[in-house]
Order: sequence, then C-alpha cells, then structure tokens
Amino acid sequence: MDEIATAPQGVQEKLLRVIEYGEYERVGGTTPLRADVRLVCATNEDLPALAQDNQFRPDLLDRLAFDVIHLPPLRERQQDILIMAEHFAMKMAVELGYPLFAGFSQPAQAQLLTHSWPGNVRELKNAVERALSRHNDATTPIDTICLDPFSPPWQPQQSTHAPSAVKGSLPAFPLDLREWQTTQERDLVTAALSQANYHQRKAAQLLGLSYHQFRGLLRKHNVGQDN
Repeated sequence: MDEIATAPQGVQEKLLRVIEYGEYERVGGTTPLRADVRLVCATNEDLPALAQDNQFRPDLLDRLAFDVIHLPPLRERQQDILIMAEHFAMKMAVELGYPLFAGFSQPAQAQLLTHSWPGNVRELKNAVERALSRHNDATTPIDTICLDPFSPPWQPQQSTHAPSAVKGSLPAFPLDLREWQTTQERDLVTAALSQANYHQRKAAQLLGLSYHQFRGLLRKHNVGQDN
C-alpha cells in the first residue's frame, strides 16, 4: 500500500481490524470474511511524528512497524541515477518503436547527476521519458534533459528545485564532483537552518523539502546533532 500516511481514519481503523483479527467485509457486504495476508506499506512521511500529532493511529503504526526499511532519497543514491535513467530510457525507446537507445551525452548525464530530484524516481522517470519524446531521434544521444516542463521554451532550462550556479562561482577543475556536491548540500542545509533561526520545519520549507526529507539531510551531514 503506497502513501499509507494519507489513509483516512476510517481506512486506518479497517486496516487495523484486518491485521489484528484477519477479518474484513466486502464493499456493500455484511458477512465477515477471513484473510491471511502480509501488508507492505510505503510512505515518504514521518509516521511517528504524525502519530504524535494524532494524524495517524499509533496502534496501527505499532502493527505496521514489525520491520522498517529506510530508503534514502534519490539524490543520496547518485550511483543509481544513471542506471535507472538508462532503464527508463530503454523502455521508452521500445514504446516509441526505436531500434535502439543511443544513450545520454556528457552534458545530459551531468544534468541527471546534479539535479536534486525532489520527486525521486517518479520525477526521474518522467524527465527521461520526456527527453526521449522531445529528442525524436534514435540515432544520436540525448543532449539535454528538460527538468522543468512548465518553463517556456524560450527560457534556458535549469532545475527548479536546486539553486543554479552563479556566474563566476564555478569551482576549479579538476574536482571530485560528488565531494563538491556533498559540500554544497551541507552548506545549503546549514545556511537554511541559520536563516530559519534553527527551526527545522521552516528550514525545510526554505529548501522546498518535507520535514522528513530535511531531517534525513541533517543526519546525512551530521548537522545540528549536538543541539
């Protein structure tokens, strides 16, 4: 069950009944039926925090938390980005009837690796499929990725979720791209905290992140752990 955090209270109550007693009723039915199932649920929200705010049933959370798998956001798994992009691109190439997928150019790969992907895998999939559809050429590599489909075509494309580089502020080459990105990300998290007077929810809003995503960055970079 995806997005379990958005389940209405009535649905949460019914799920709890199924988990505890193994019983349910069909829609419109009155006869209890038995079920022996295992629930696997997913969310990008902080369920313990929602339970504390009475927005999610604590008793249901206890039942669902038999085991918890934490999957880092895509921006923290850069080694997966190009692999996934190639996978989505090859599937889209088949749908478009292309005999092959010619790959991504170096600039396109740089776009994929430096974008923050706030929409995670769904956003990556959409961006790759959109790139193939607009490229309309099976023989040459994709040279650019449209990261913002709502931007007018006469405006330069740039990520709408990550700060663009200021002209003249590019680092000296050669450099370790991932180390540089990590440093930039940590500096942005620290700056947002400072501007928000160390109010974490406000700092998350400044970066266009959810509170849960921002907390993940704090742990990743060990920022404010002593506060």
